Amino acid sequence: MSLDIANSNVNRNITLAGTSVAIFTFLLFFLYPRYLLDDIDPILFQFTLAIIVSVIFSLVISATYYYGTTLTLSLPDGQGTVTFGKAEAFWLIGYSLLLLEPSLILFTVNLSAVALYALVLWFCYLYLTWLQFKKLTKKMKITR
Repeated sequence: MSLDIANSNVNRNITLAGTSVAIFTFLLFFLYPRYLLDDIDPILFQFTLAIIVSVIFSLVISATYYYGTTLTLSLPDGQGTVTFGKAEAFWLIGYSLLLLEPSLILFTVNLSAVALYALVLWFCYLYLTWLQFKKLTKKMKITR
């Protein structure tokens, strides 16, 4: 895979994840009051929220793997700068906290079942990110 393709995949996934967060917010803003009034099917509403949370997490995990690909393709002979490393750390923290947002919102509005599901997915993301980081650092040590 070329660096340009990997970069486009990261950008595409981040855009889609942002759009999904907007849809998630829309669902809560417009449908949650109707859910409280028993105006809509509560099971279907929570299932819909679970699906959108799954979409967000899938896109972010995909972007994380594509992003790992861009790192390995962009570093000549395993060399990087301290500034680059700091930027990567802040990106990872921001992206990880963005993924925590849906579960916090769901806990805030007392949708515990979907919130727990989102939280489990967030921990899965952290685990997969840790595995990816471990794999990449091992690969970078070998190429030095």
